[in-house]
This record gives sequence, structure tokens and C-alpha cells, in this order.
Amino acid sequence: MASTAVRRGLVLGGGGMLGAAWMVGALAVLSEAVDWDPRKAEMIVGTSAGSVVAALLGAGATPEVLYEHQLTGRIAQGPLNGVVFDYATAAGGAHPERPKLRLGSGPLLARTARHPRSVPPTAVMAAAMPPGRGSLGGVGELVQGLPGDADGWSPHKALRIVALDFTTGERVTFGSPRAPRTTLAEAVTASCAIPGWFAPIIIDGRRYVDGGMWSATNVDVADQQNFQEIGEPPLDELYVLAPMAIRGFNGPPQRVMERVERRYRRAVTRRMLMEAQLVRADGTKVIVFCPTADDYDAIGPNVMDGDRRPQVLETAMRTTREQIAAQRAPA
Repeated sequence: MASTAVRRGLVLGGGGMLGAAWMVGALAVLSEAVDWDPRKAEMIVGTSAGSVVAALLGAGATPEVLYEHQLTGRIAQGPLNGVVFDYATAAGGAHPERPKLRLGSGPLLARTARHPRSVPPTAVMAAAMPPGRGSLGGVGELVQGLPGDADGWSPHKALRIVALDFTTGERVTFGSPRAPRTTLAEAVTASCAIPGWFAPIIIDGRRYVDGGMWSATNVDVADQQNFQEIGEPPLDELYVLAPMAIRGFNGPPQRVMERVERRYRRAVTRRMLMEAQLVRADGTKVIVFCPTADDYDAIGPNVMDGDRRPQVLETAMRTTREQIAAQRAPA
């Protein structure tokens, strides 16, 4: 008899310290509203901040535990039992160290000069930025302390962590059959290595940086082709949490940098919707959640400002409830 269970997947996008907090708040509401345990997703795709949340879910942490851990930094149950994590300082604080005085990736710039449209503009920008000096050691230690398999990877059957090869500009999806083998801690820190802020992560002699330099969401990693690689059918439903996308703003921008940020968020939203359309072409229903104008105001101008996490968590839970109610309302 054919199974009637709904095959659901989860995509967790990039968005810094506050993007992670927003996703945790949204997950706490979404899992209850849909009556679904996201730890049991057929595939979990994580990029940058989303890779950390993905690793925690893959290790067995519930959305409720993640919410409590965001508030307290300490939990006495599940895979985070006894794990102390200072969200405000684990990634070096709210501001980066002064970067090194050289190009981030000369080979990538040379490659894009020969093939101008071979990589996204964000990857070219990353290559032109000076290398960061920051360390993701605290994040690596958090992930390294999670339960894993014999190879140091997640116990989840299909966890995918996205990073960018800093020499070729190619997207690498760690955990997939075609990707280089590495530990989950190395993959997550690579996915979080924001150019100009953190030093690239070296895995098997190659340098990797933040997967958000390819795409802030990488929704298409959950398409039919990637399930064919592991001998499974495509998803019935895919939930996408995209902290760097946007649903709108409250009023006009007040600063030049805010105008630039809004333009970037709109570009992220357009790309995310294009990726979602590719997955929908496989017959998968794609349900997207992203910050509203109120979330944007709660997050503020610096996504690494950990002091704003409680406000972001609270706002994310409220606006996610509102988005779910709007989706359920009759047309």
C-alpha cells in the first residue's frame, strides 16, 4: 500500500545572529500551527545562520528548546543539555575586526573576468572584499558538541549545508553525495564565514565562505533533482524561512545605508521567489515565511546585534501567526 504521509522539507536561510533568532521564533509557531515536527523533515537545507539552526534541528533539538536556548543560552534537556552558548559573543560580537589589506579571492575575480555571468554578483563582491579576521570558533564548538554519526556528520538523514567555494565561485552543498566529505562543524562554520568579517574556512585544502554569497536561501537545493540523487521522490510541501527577504517596510528609509539594505532585501526576495518557482515546477507546494515591516524594525540595521534577540523572537512569533492566518483565510 502506498504511503499517504505528506513529505515535507525545510529551508533555513541566512540572516546573521538576528536572522537565526527570527527563524527560531517562526519555527516555534509554525510547528505548532501545522502540527509538524521540523526535525522529521525529509530534507533540511541550511545557509549561513540557517546552517546553525539546521544543525541543531538535525541533532534533535525541538523548536521549543531552541527558543529557550535563545533566551537563556543554557538548556537541561535534549542534545543541548548542558551546552552553554553566549549568543552575544560566540561570533565575536556585533562588529567585525579590521580586515586584512588584500583581495579576498584573486582567482575568483580572475575567473569571473573571463566568465562574467558564471557566478552571482554577491560572489563577485565577496571576492573583492578583504579577508576577515574574525573567528567562528564558538559556533564550531557548539556544533561539534552535538550528537553525530561516526564521520562527524549529522544524524539527520538529509541535512544539507551550503557554502561557496572561494576559488571557483561554485555553490557546494555539504551533505549531498557530490560534495566533499567533511564534519558538520566545518561545514557550518564555512557556511557562516561572512566575507570581510570572518576568515574563510579551509576544508581539504580549499577555502570556503558564507553560502549566502551564492544565495541567501538556496531554496532550489530541495528540488527534484537533488532527491533523485538519493533515490527519493520530490517533496509534497517545502517550508522556507527567509530572514533576509522582506514583505514590506514601515515608511521611507531614513539613512543612505538603509536605502542600500532595502534594495538588497528586495533582491534577495526576488531571487528566493525564482528559486521557489523552480521547486514548484516539480509539483511541490512551497510555503514561504519572511520578515514583515515590523520584523524589519525589530531587527534593526545590524543583524549581528545579539542584544536585540528577545525583541526579534517575540515579533517573529506574532508576525508568523499573522502570516499563517492570512494564508488560511478564504480568497
